[in-house]
Amino acid sequence: MSVEVWDLAIVGAGPAGMSAAVEARRHGLSVCLLDEQAQLGGQIYRAIERPHAEANRVLGVDYSKGAKLAAAFRTSGTDYRSGASVWKASTDGAVFYLHEGRSKSLEARFVVVASGAMERPFPVAGWTRPGVMGAGAAQIMLKTSHAVPSQDVVLAGCGPLLYLLTAQYLRAGARIAALVDTTTRDDYLRAAKHIGGALRGWRDLKKGLGLLADIRKAKVPFFAGAADLAVEGEERAEALSFTHRGKRRRVVASLVLLHQGVVPNIQISQSIRAEHRWNSTQHCFEPVTDRYGRVADTQVYLVGDGRGIVGAAASEVQGALAAQAVASEIGVLANQEQAAAPLWSKLKELTQSRPFLDALYAPKAENRIPQADDVVVCRCENVSAGNIRGYIAAGCQGPNQTKAFGRCGMGPCQGRFCGLTVTQLIAEGRKVSEDEVSYYRIRPPIKPIRLGQF
Repeated sequence: MSVEVWDLAIVGAGPAGMSAAVEARRHGLSVCLLDEQAQLGGQIYRAIERPHAEANRVLGVDYSKGAKLAAAFRTSGTDYRSGASVWKASTDGAVFYLHEGRSKSLEARFVVVASGAMERPFPVAGWTRPGVMGAGAAQIMLKTSHAVPSQDVVLAGCGPLLYLLTAQYLRAGARIAALVDTTTRDDYLRAAKHIGGALRGWRDLKKGLGLLADIRKAKVPFFAGAADLAVEGEERAEALSFTHRGKRRRVVASLVLLHQGVVPNIQISQSIRAEHRWNSTQHCFEPVTDRYGRVADTQVYLVGDGRGIVGAAASEVQGALAAQAVASEIGVLANQEQAAAPLWSKLKELTQSRPFLDALYAPKAENRIPQADDVVVCRCENVSAGNIRGYIAAGCQGPNQTKAFGRCGMGPCQGRFCGLTVTQLIAEGRKVSEDEVSYYRIRPPIKPIRLGQF
């Protein structure tokens, strides 16, 4: 059987992946893009080619920007394969994926991985109850099918997405019981050190202030500086309780949406054994690459939020930069640095407000590391924080060993939901750094595949 050979294989059809494809095709490279979703756009531009009638009004201008990129991608001549789940990537350019019910493979001279971000775990009391979900997941439902909650909803946590979804829900007619914000006065003081960058990136600042103004205009009950969050209920979520200004509060709602930022999806980068380092500001692991995103001693580039959280617009620029680097390596781009100069300037402009945002919306330790032993950490195998602390007391040194003690991280999600929490629990218990503790050793297949599909 002949093996497909491409100049460039791209994993992920979000802003970074589409942009990389468009730029690579501009230089005449043969490109194949694989994405597990049925439609273009990744998470940020989900369903961008098939928006519902109310999309622009409800979702806003930033969402509609994705249509232009999607159109450019469609006319680029890229071989696009939707519904393709990559289960293994190799450092030499081989990619294995599940498509149309069968395992397939291709070879490429270079691979660009644009895996995007995923929501950070929010392991507080009651977070596994029915009626509790991530705000990002709720937004995906809003984008794909205009799914608007019919019941009262409370949104809790921190970060721009929390405000954005609240504003979008208000436009869509949802009933917001409350917005419970864990951002404190100290967070604002810490972020003030980076106000210069925020002012230079004033457009982001203006958008955020506009969202808050819309929320206050709608008279949504707003609790700033909330702490000690817990979801209450017998069989399902019935209310969110929290401490606010020294008093215990309770908001009744049958839908609780939690969010405290996003983190890089590092399953593929971990599986190819790329070096990763702990980002103490964003509280997550990030892969180590050169400035264009190339992983040392490999044919693999990492771009976009899967390399480090930068946002959609900056991810788009990173994708183009990686494509130029590939074109230069192949020999079809003579002066790479000259071609890249405008993109580097644009990237600098787009990331000026990032230090301010990272400082302002840093997730609280109590929401990253469960203090109560009965809080579930590994949802797949029902492993609690107390169980993990018991493993540490028995000599457990890192996440991989928790699998032997109690199957932690061995469920269908393969550690995606619990990995960061487990690392931080062990680091806290052993009184060492997260880098010393490390992460789960991710091995292929990184997505479920049946033997009959080989």
